[in-house]
Amino acid sequence: MSLQAKAFQYTLDFKFPAGTSRGVLKEKRTFLIKIWESKMPECIGWGECGPLSKLSIDDDENLLDKIEAVLKRLEKTSLPKSIDDIYKLAFELAGYELPALRFALETALLDLMHGGKRKIFDNDFFNASVKIPINGLIWMGHMEAMLLQISDKIIEGFDCIKMKVGSLDFEKEIDILHYIRRKYYTQDIMVRVDANGFFKPDDALYKLDAMARHKIHSIEQPIQAGQHDLMAQLCAKSPIAIALDEDLIGINTKEDKEALLKKIKPQYIIIKPTLIGGIQSSLEWIAIANNLNIGWWITSALESNIGLNAICQLAAETKAKSYQGLGTGKLYHNNIDSPLTVEKGHIYYNKKQEWNLKIIENESTD
Repeated sequence: MSLQAKAFQYTLDFKFPAGTSRGVLKEKRTFLIKIWESKMPECIGWGECGPLSKLSIDDDENLLDKIEAVLKRLEKTSLPKSIDDIYKLAFELAGYELPALRFALETALLDLMHGGKRKIFDNDFFNASVKIPINGLIWMGHMEAMLLQISDKIIEGFDCIKMKVGSLDFEKEIDILHYIRRKYYTQDIMVRVDANGFFKPDDALYKLDAMARHKIHSIEQPIQAGQHDLMAQLCAKSPIAIALDEDLIGINTKEDKEALLKKIKPQYIIIKPTLIGGIQSSLEWIAIANNLNIGWWITSALESNIGLNAICQLAAETKAKSYQGLGTGKLYHNNIDSPLTVEKGHIYYNKKQEWNLKIIENESTD
């Protein structure tokens, strides 16, 4: 049977101004894709193509046109018979140029293969509601607002928090870390920080030394991506473990991925399927990191619950260890209702809850 497909542009509205080093986010444009077989229109697979503004290589005003052109090519094919064939077809259609769309195609086709139930992988996250530990994300803002966020997350049951840094005076950010360590024991609360490349090369090591006094688990992307020699030096000298994030974007082939990690030798890498080319590419990064004894965890990139569901299932499929960055489902007023549930610092698939996919077609602009 031939495939049919349609894309919907959907604007996600933040519940609060979300501060990042690239500015304050109030809304996010995403594209939701449904795929079905011509003779079985009631069985639908859903995927999400949600590149991040000013970061993703496929952040393009004309992205919807490109998506629709790819979907026309998809409609000349039939549903692949294996997972590997799905990965192959998604790559043939989206290539390296459209990583978020590649992820969306993989997700929608895997969903369709498993009966259109939002089941991406056959594992216990979907089947048995096994819980995944996640970090509580602390957005940039005024010092008082950040301290309040931290208290709220710990009251909610999170024992790992990730704090974005770069918006305040550095000494104030150190004061926040000092507050956390004065109030909470190191063994009770793990602290990660995310600099999003905000540190300048000439003061990065000084800042890392200052943060290290407060028992920081790790820091994501301390300097801007693309400075591989400098990043390698920081990874060798830093008293805090360094995790590569933005540096992974645009590194496509297996050979280039391996060369990057061998050169920089980070302690961790951050897996964001939307940014790095989808599920197959993520699995490749993970395999290379494992071979090089580099740690990793999986993080969402502000997707709706469609994309987040796929990333959670990927985390379960890869048996991801420690805390994952999967707590973004409550960011939006108009997220798609789903079984994804965050409770006491964990996320799980609560089958007592249902998906509300009608909102996509009712509120989208296509």
